[in-house]
Amino acid sequence: MDLFSSALGKNITFVRPAYFTISGFSGVPHVKYYYVFLFFVYVVSVLGNTAVMAVIYLDHNLKTPKYVAVFNLAFVDLLGSTALVPKVLDIFLFNHYNVPYNECMMFLFFCNTCLSMQALNLVALSYDRLMAIMFPLHYQTKVTNRSMFSLISFFWLFAIIITLIAVGLLTRYSFCKSVVINSYFCDHGPIFRLACNDTFPSLVIAYMSFFLILWLPLVIILSCYLCIGYALSKVATAQERLKAFKTCTAHLSLVAIYFVPILITYTLGADIHPNARIINLSLTAVVPPMLNPIIYVLQTQEIKLSLKKVLKMKNLSKIMFK
Repeated sequence: MDLFSSALGKNITFVRPAYFTISGFSGVPHVKYYYVFLFFVYVVSVLGNTAVMAVIYLDHNLKTPKYVAVFNLAFVDLLGSTALVPKVLDIFLFNHYNVPYNECMMFLFFCNTCLSMQALNLVALSYDRLMAIMFPLHYQTKVTNRSMFSLISFFWLFAIIITLIAVGLLTRYSFCKSVVINSYFCDHGPIFRLACNDTFPSLVIAYMSFFLILWLPLVIILSCYLCIGYALSKVATAQERLKAFKTCTAHLSLVAIYFVPILITYTLGADIHPNARIINLSLTAVVPPMLNPIIYVLQTQEIKLSLKKVLKMKNLSKIMFK
């Protein structure tokens, strides 16, 4: 308890810097081209996720639990990319390396919340696939729009609470060592390591978040697919098994793209080189939001048909207008 009491600020005068300095890459020539690359990835991500959200919203046939989760995934990807990339470009392309203290805390909150929701949303999609394959005749009664809304709302609340605790603990620290954050954004780990009082609570919440937001969702997803594999093994023909499995390929692609690089980064922790950490985290933050809509459009028949309908209606309206 003494450790937590000291970290929570009892009898401590907080030394809060006016700003933090984001260091970014060190010793990498022509690094600005990398941030230009992030900008183009961001543009593709915004266009793709907006298109997916618009198609799901406009097509009544897509008002199903699965597409409630897909819509939320697109929304999280759009929100997360917008919270991160424009600010990163402002810092490194326009040399605004000093980020005000309160702005840095907000920056951290939105980035971490969206990163957490990406993982939790993949859990919601795996649950949907599990119910659809294991209980095909009862799927519509077991998984409804209301139950999917409730599950996603719980995940949002959970992600927000975990991130608020992490940010709240940071605000109870004194920063008298340095204000230079060895990352490309206001990163939780590099920030609390700069504090000069006891940071044990932040270390605990960092490990808890790592388990609850990364490892636990991955274990749940893999468990769902073990159950799906067992259920498919009982299906009579190989053609039926392949047809059922094809409905999972888009989701499995998203799981691999998201979890592999981020688990490598956070498992290595402080041992990873700062430049390697920046590359892994930045690509994990911007590449999955760009690829998610492309994967769902290419691998999901319903969205393909819906897009064709939308484009056909658009062409007809142009002809009628002329």
